[in-house]
Amino acid sequence: MSKQKPVPGTGGEHYIPYEERSGEKSTVYFTRDLSAEGLRKIFGRVKETITGNVGIKLHTGEAHGPNIIPRPWVKNLIEKDLPGAAVVETNSYYEGDRYTTEQHRKTLEINGWNFCPVDIMDEEGTVAFPVKGGKWFTEMRMGKNLQNYDSLLVLTHFKGHSKGGFGGSDKNIGIGCADGRIGKAMIHTTPGSADMWDISFEEFMERMTESAKAVTDHFGEHITFVNVLRNMSVSCDCEGTAAEPVVTPNIGILASRDILAVDQASVDLVYALKEEDRHALTERIESRHGLRQLTYMKELHMGNDRYHLIDIDREDKEISPEEAVKGVVPFKEEK
Repeated sequence: MSKQKPVPGTGGEHYIPYEERSGEKSTVYFTRDLSAEGLRKIFGRVKETITGNVGIKLHTGEAHGPNIIPRPWVKNLIEKDLPGAAVVETNSYYEGDRYTTEQHRKTLEINGWNFCPVDIMDEEGTVAFPVKGGKWFTEMRMGKNLQNYDSLLVLTHFKGHSKGGFGGSDKNIGIGCADGRIGKAMIHTTPGSADMWDISFEEFMERMTESAKAVTDHFGEHITFVNVLRNMSVSCDCEGTAAEPVVTPNIGILASRDILAVDQASVDLVYALKEEDRHALTERIESRHGLRQLTYMKELHMGNDRYHLIDIDREDKEISPEEAVKGVVPFKEEK
């Protein structure tokens, strides 16, 4: 890290409309089919470089967590498309259901993650991944076992987040691959601070994003991203049964090989909802200055914030975010 403390960027509370962005475009695929088969179908569009020993980074949730990606969807995907793949996780920074490996494994059992290997990557320590071009870090401590995988599927439940404003692919790997003691502390806590959560707003977004960049740089072409826009509480899945009730409509699934494009498109679809449908989630995003995740990913050359949105339900027609959310219905909890 630099001897002189960097200065965080600004603007994380301001949404930048699509027409005000510039640069190249990536491809983002979209389906309204929130089901096991819908997940398989859209993964099929972005799976070409997912080879060898495959890790699937997803949030397996606190005990009895209500909003995580359904286990049957993941089981179906592994059995039919990724035999031999392992779900990969790290222990939590806070004390709770996933703080120690022993607690974490009990929680995995409670939540039904027993149909494939689950690798708690920091069970046996950490590994330093270089952070190229960052201003906060030159390296990030990751769960040691992340280096054992040839490819990574970043399978993300897109939702709100108490610190990040929203949790997309950036958060899933930026926080979720950092080990539970050293790496997560580097992102969340100023050394010597008595408040383990003292880093917030733009500085937090930048630290988290530099961690994510270490992961994307490590895997290169062998990483891909799927965001599931379902049960989007303003609370992260790390809040478990204490999560705020879901009020944002379910939208669908997005996939891309570009981490910025998939997170930007996810945010754009939320902002394309009617004001009364999006208010809770966009207020959470803006109040935490979470949009800095997107602008900092662009500054770090992690991807593009412009994209071709391809509707795989309708013969690969290119659509707008407004067309993607047309016809969404108020959220109704599944029985």
